[in-house]
Amino acid sequence: MSLWLDWQIEMEPDKQTAMEALFEQVIDATLQAEQVDTPVEISMSVVSEETIRETNAQFRHIDRVTDVLSFPLLEYAELSPAEEIQQGDVDPDTGEVCLGDVMICYQRALQQAEEYGHSIEREMGFLTVHSMLHLLGYDHMEPEEEKVMFDKQKAILEGIGLSR
Repeated sequence: MSLWLDWQIEMEPDKQTAMEALFEQVIDATLQAEQVDTPVEISMSVVSEETIRETNAQFRHIDRVTDVLSFPLLEYAELSPAEEIQQGDVDPDTGEVCLGDVMICYQRALQQAEEYGHSIEREMGFLTVHSMLHLLGYDHMEPEEEKVMFDKQKAILEGIGLSR
């Protein structure tokens, strides 16, 4: 698995290194939970409120700050995520299938961590698993979909010690 990180905010180097390790841990746990063994790549940006608001307005036509945006590159049909990924386009340079792009608003994550009474690590872990599940074809537009996705999020986070 390759994770391409773009830090568009200022962060202390030690915190940034720790956050990168957290992202990799959460992504690995999500891929394992979904039984994805095909090599994949993910692009992730940690951005400001202004950047995520502009992106949200441009792509979703919602002109407000949000915590995370996910841009999957694969379309999932009837197959499991692991099976769909196996059929995805392989980057000839890396041998990996690109799952898509994720943008996380760090300022919003800090606010939500405080609001929910847990650590920034737990909140960033939650946003990462949430976005990874979107990249793997899950959604939460319907109550049944929401239950499946949220149950998976909870199990993955608990499995790596990031429960509420």
